[in-house]
Amino acid sequence: MTFPLARFRPLLAAVLGLALLMAMPACGASSAAPGASEVKEIAVTIAGQTVTPPPGRIDVAKGQTVRIAVTGDVADVAHVHGYDKAADLKPGTPVTIEFVADRDGLFEVETHDTNLQLFQLVVR
Repeated sequence: MTFPLARFRPLLAAVLGLALLMAMPACGASSAAPGASEVKEIAVTIAGQTVTPPPGRIDVAKGQTVRIAVTGDVADVAHVHGYDKAADLKPGTPVTIEFVADRDGLFEVETHDTNLQLFQLVVR
């Protein structure tokens, strides 16, 4: 008894498709969120109590590395709430805060002594 091959084509296609999907992680494909492998670089300057660029919301993907560079004109502390990451600011000297955004939510990034909001980090 012979089976017509055309009858089994949909089943064969489904099995091969599933096999390809299962093999993708083994071939180096990432299961991370889109954009999560890229570093999100954010640069902020503080001069005369003015934040540049003006404070706003910055979106990043959950799992993405965030690198914040802050340059201020007075001694202070830059702080990322929710991640408890901070850096001491010295006038005219850039500092960097780097971390993996591994928690969903809205997080304030501000200075402590001058109480300036630098931006809000949105992690999704």
